[in-house]
Amino acid sequence: QVQLVESGGGLVQAGVSLRLSCVASGHTFSNYAMGWFRQGPGKERVFVAGWNGGSTSYADSVKGRFTISRDNAKNTVYLQMNSLKPEDTAVYYCAARSIGSRDIGTTTTWFRYWGQGTQVTVSS
Repeated sequence: QVQLVESGGGLVQAGVSLRLSCVASGHTFSNYAMGWFRQGPGKERVFVAGWNGGSTSYADSVKGRFTISRDNAKNTVYLQMNSLKPEDTAVYYCAARSIGSRDIGTTTTWFRYWGQGTQVTVSS
């Protein structure tokens, strides 16, 4: 059973940085594509960033500010968030999918496994 546990969220002021972590268990971490999604109040869950086989993908709204990375030895994927804005306020979810290619999906249906989420609130 694949399990994903996010951490690192919190209440911060606009302009600061925050790093989210997602620890994975129950699978061979290196064989999985990983992603971060977020869901703001009253909004649908949307793609933020993805990583697969060294390739990365980002939503336009976070390009240049957010960076996804992973440490296979620690079974952990990170989301470094810089220059945070109030519109980044959301619950952030980690997602995973076993994949045999370098594709990075950007939809919720492409990823199979999900964490419980961690709240990020950015005040102005």
